[in-house]
Amino acid sequence: MTWPPPPEPLGTRLDVVGVGEAMLLLQAPPPLPIEEADSLSVSVAGAELNVCAAVARLGGRAAFLSAVGADAPGRRVRRAVRDLDVADTLVREDPARPTGLFLRETPAGGQRRVTYYRAGSAASALDAPDAALLTAVNAPRSVVVSGLTAALGAGPRRLLERLAREAADTGAALVLDVNLRPALGTEEALATMRRILPHVDLLMLGDDESGPLFGTTDPADVLATAAAAGVGETVLKGGERGCWLRDEDEESRHVPAHPTRVVDTVGAGDAFLGAFLAGRLAGARSLPAARLGARIAAGVVALPGDTEGLPDRPTARRLLTAALTTPPPPGRY
Repeated sequence: MTWPPPPEPLGTRLDVVGVGEAMLLLQAPPPLPIEEADSLSVSVAGAELNVCAAVARLGGRAAFLSAVGADAPGRRVRRAVRDLDVADTLVREDPARPTGLFLRETPAGGQRRVTYYRAGSAASALDAPDAALLTAVNAPRSVVVSGLTAALGAGPRRLLERLAREAADTGAALVLDVNLRPALGTEEALATMRRILPHVDLLMLGDDESGPLFGTTDPADVLATAAAAGVGETVLKGGERGCWLRDEDEESRHVPAHPTRVVDTVGAGDAFLGAFLAGRLAGARSLPAARLGARIAAGVVALPGDTEGLPDRPTARRLLTAALTTPPPPGRY
């Protein structure tokens, strides 16, 4: 499709479908390690689901394409999807495979530790035919895929490549979040992402991921390399250092991170992508959309959890309206 997409009020039709795995999360209360914790909190987490949640909070219609087992964790995942105002109609039940789960612990003064139990999960068996689930609804305005899903196995990689080939035919923008997970392996995921780059309308990646994907971490080089590969728009994230992108004049620009007190960085990148995508779909220019993403991400890192820091709906709508009505700098665009 043509990027950026024609402006349209969010919620008029299906704005985004996220494709990936959401899992049951068991978390030890910080700073206790798993082996010393007497109890674990139970929640649901998934990167692509987090993106959909941010779009929904800003007023968009979102759906999640995935698979869960015919088990209690699967029912918990589906309930969590609905609780985030994301449609679960594209989540299929696999009676032969379990729902994935993972453990998270945050020791005092240490790096967060995560242990995955997703090998053989229902979502790891997603495959190219699952793209047909999208025919059950009106074609979405955008489809979000990620390197995380590409790392789940050969079937999910085939699904991503089919979605990449078919997105333009349905008028959907293809959004790729690189989202590398070394614990799951990166070689096959990187190879898949390089193959689908010519189909990508919006690319989101961290500067810790641009080296493996493009061989450079320099913002100007990353943006130029992505454009040469056929990507419509690229946003390079640098965490607390903000992000870099090209504006409507094709000039490289830096957008600072929104000031905040950092409590938990999990979910920040997903919130940024969801807010940026929502802004662009609604008609915001690139810089206001990036500032909206930074603002929404700042709220997420200020609270524990993946989506607990998302603003309430009235606040989210006000922030989106501000992004849409920000006037361009004099003499530009």
